[in-house]
Amino acid sequence: MFIGTHAHLTDKQFQDDIDDIIIKSQEYGVDYIITSGFNIDSSLKAIDFAKKYKNIYVSVGIYPEYADEATEKNLMLLKSIAEDEKVVAIGEIGLQFTEGMPSEEVQKRAFIKQLQLAYEAQKPIIIHCREAMGKLIQVLEENKHLIINGGTLHCFSGSYESAERFMNLGLNISVGGVSTFKNAQNLKNVLSKIPLERLMLETDCPYLTPHPHRGKRNAPFFIPTIAENLADIKKVSIREIADQTTKNALKLFKIGGEHA
Repeated sequence: MFIGTHAHLTDKQFQDDIDDIIIKSQEYGVDYIITSGFNIDSSLKAIDFAKKYKNIYVSVGIYPEYADEATEKNLMLLKSIAEDEKVVAIGEIGLQFTEGMPSEEVQKRAFIKQLQLAYEAQKPIIIHCREAMGKLIQVLEENKHLIINGGTLHCFSGSYESAERFMNLGLNISVGGVSTFKNAQNLKNVLSKIPLERLMLETDCPYLTPHPHRGKRNAPFFIPTIAENLADIKKVSIREIADQTTKNALKLFKIGGEHA
C-alpha cells in the first residue's frame, strides 16, 4: 500500500482519462491520493473532484504565484472550505522567489496568514519552496507556534542542514520524481541520511515524471517507481518503504480512518 501525498489530478492533462488513471493507480497499490489546490478556484474544484472518489483527499491553499489573491475575503473562504471532510491539509503554500512572482513581502504575508489558518483549522501544511530556502526556514522558525499540526516539505530538494531544521520543527520531507533523476546525487545523499520515519512519497503529477519514464505525463501510478528508487537509496526493501511512508502519511493527514 502506498499514499501519493501530492498530486494535481484536476489538471487539464488528466481531463480525458482520469478514471482510468485512478483505477490503474489503485492496481499499482496507491490506495490514497491527495490532490492539491493552488488558489481558491482550484481548491474548490479539487474538493468537488474528490467527492466523486472514496480514495481521493484534498489540500487547499494559495500558492505563492497567487499570493496577491490572499485577501481577507478569500482567506475567510479558504478557512470555510478547509472544514470540508475531504480536506486534510492546507497547501500548497510557501515561498518562491523566481522572476515574475509577487513580491517577497506579499508572498510572506500570504504564507503567514495561511499558517495561522492551518493552526486554527487544526490541519497540517504542505509547503512549496523554490529559490527561497533561507527565508522559508526563517518564517517557519519565527512562527513555529502555528505549525503544531505538522506538515511536509513538498518536492524537497534542499541540503541535509535544511532538512534537519524542518524536522526540528516537526515537519516531514516528501520524496518525488526528482529523486530518481540521474543528476540528483546530492539529493540522494541527503535522503540517505533522513530517517525513514520522516519521509513520504508524492508525484506532483502531471509534472516531474520519474526516471525512466521522463518525457511521459506523470501520474500517481508512478509512486512505486519513486519508492523503488528510495529503497535503493536507503538500502531497505520496497516493502519497508511502502509500510513506513504509508504509516507516516496516515498519521499526518488522518485519512481513510486508518491513522495511528
